[in-house]
Amino acid sequence: MFKNFLNFVFELIKIVVISLIIIIPVRYFLIQPFYVKGASMEPNFYDHEYLIVNEIKYRFLEPERGDVIVFKYPRNPQEYFIKRVIGLPGEKVQIKDGSVYIYNADNPEGVILKEPYLPSGLQTYGLSKDPVSLGEDEYFVLGDNRNSSKDSRSFGPVKRSFIIGRVLLRGWPFDKAGFFKEVKYQF
Repeated sequence: MFKNFLNFVFELIKIVVISLIIIIPVRYFLIQPFYVKGASMEPNFYDHEYLIVNEIKYRFLEPERGDVIVFKYPRNPQEYFIKRVIGLPGEKVQIKDGSVYIYNADNPEGVILKEPYLPSGLQTYGLSKDPVSLGEDEYFVLGDNRNSSKDSRSFGPVKRSFIIGRVLLRGWPFDKAGFFKEVKYQF
């Protein structure tokens, strides 16, 4: 009987060790849970939703316009924010007349950013009339709830090194669970 007990304990220890060998790298290098706090991303993400963030994608690829990302807050890297990438490195972003304008090599005169994920008629306000120039490792991010979001309009561009990953799926609540599709822009 004692031998059976030892075999059971040994098998249990093997299961725990194998599980940890699998779970720890996945948790720390591939995906990470994230809990939404606040209303800055409504109507697409709500307070108390549980998200899974893909951390591996940005080890090989750069963030794209429209990606919903989780990043360390530039003024306090202990805090994490969720926002949408609007401006890419080397571009200029300007907010005027309630719209977001992007200036880049393809659009030196600027083009209004069409944002299909926002409610129709939503206006964006909050920057001076001069465009914000992004460095080679900086991104301009905005919350989807433009009237209730602390974002690049208040704290400036986000450096690439602060970006943790892209939102992959919503896990909670179950009735809204699912993967998020990437937004592809065409000006």
